[in-house]
Parts: sequence; structure tokens; C-alpha cells
Amino acid sequence: MGKIIAVVNQKGGVGKTTTCINLCCALHESGKRVLLCDTDPQGNSTSGMGIDKNSVSPTIYDVLINGVDAVKSIVKTPYGAVMPSNKALSGAGVELVGAEEREYRLKKALISIKGDYDYIIIDCPPSLELLTLNALCAADTLLVPVQCEYFALEGLSDLLTTLRIIKKRLNPELEIEGVLLTMFDGRTNLSIQVAEEVKKYFKTKVFRTVVPRNIRLSEAPSHGKPAVVYDRSSRGSKSYIDLAAELMKN
Repeated sequence: MGKIIAVVNQKGGVGKTTTCINLCCALHESGKRVLLCDTDPQGNSTSGMGIDKNSVSPTIYDVLINGVDAVKSIVKTPYGAVMPSNKALSGAGVELVGAEEREYRLKKALISIKGDYDYIIIDCPPSLELLTLNALCAADTLLVPVQCEYFALEGLSDLLTTLRIIKKRLNPELEIEGVLLTMFDGRTNLSIQVAEEVKKYFKTKVFRTVVPRNIRLSEAPSHGKPAVVYDRSSRGSKSYIDLAAELMKN
């Protein structure tokens, strides 16, 4: 049975989507069966895996709202399988409000296909709303990217409060897979200080792998490829290859 990992942080711009795309690709290249589940209405994970998000159908919106079988929405790419998203999902949060078992729609959809994959990686929206709640209820573990900047620490406390509530009320089995330091710049005291604070608090839950600031990670999405494929030799790509190896040991 596969493991479902939600990549979550309610703060935007911390590298969630970059992490999802490149981690999935690195796991896929390691021979693992991987599904990237895009629950962000922006659909950046979808386009970053080389899929035209404007024309793809059905999408995760159809799975969550219209009851379409999850298998029918999955698109296979050279970098791993994807359950795609696009702007249609932007209204799902409102549509789910009155729905039965609204927090468990994604969990029910993934149960039937969980055994087909070694890893299902969920890219979450940068907010704690119903789509994110669905991801947290479906997940076995959380992977939390933390940007090495001051305000990132403030966001972490909010996320941990949410995690405690989810464990108590909705998903008692949910655990933290690990905290991933992203956009690290070893030349600045701030990056080093934030890394030290995160390690002091989370201890062994912090991944040894650290993702540096790297232009190739930013360039790759415009080419519809993970950076791991776009420029495998870049520092950013190597860090995600290392992260995949570290994750597979857990």
C-alpha cells in the first residue's frame, strides 16, 4: 500500500509546487510508482509536469465535485502520473461547504488507487481551506517546506495548531514526514539563523537535504519540465534527487 504525503504550508512562495514536481520526478526516475495530485486551483503542478491545464479533462474538480472515478482523471507523463487541476477548482471550496463528508472527498477518491502507487504526493493551496483540509484528511504524513526567511517561522506555528486540530478531530493518524528547508542561502546570516531555529524546534523531523536558491528551479516550469530533467546537474536538481533518496529511506 502506498504512502500519501501532503506538501503543505499555508504561506505562499515557500516552494511547495517546486518540491512536488521535482520530488515526484526524482522518485519516478528511481523506479517508484508516483502520482502527483494537484489540489491547487492555480494548476502550477499540472503545467510544471508538462500538461496543458487549460484543456485537460476530467480534472480533480470532477473527482471531488462530480464524483468522477479518480482513475479517469489521471494523466501519465514522462515524469510520473498526475491528477490535474485548473481554474475550475477555484470554486470547489464554496461548492464543498454544503456537501456530505466534505472533508473526506479526496480521501475517498484516493483509497481505490492508493495500492497502485508507492507515493501519492498532494500539492496543497497556500491557505487552510476546504481543499487543504481534504488533503490533510487524505494524507498519511505532511511534508512542510519552510523558506529560510523570518516570516516563515510565524507561519509554522499556525500550521502546527491546525495539525493538532486535524489529528484530534479528523485524521488521528496524521504525522509529520519532515520539514524541508528551501531557498537556503548560506551566505546570509538570516538563512543560517532560520535553519537553526527550525532544527531546534523540529529536531530529527528536519530533512538533512536543504534546497538552495537556484535559478534553474525557477526556469524549469516555463519549459513544462521538472528541473530534475531540465538541468539535472544544477544544485537545485541535485537537492531534490537527494531528498527523494532520503524519503525512500524513511
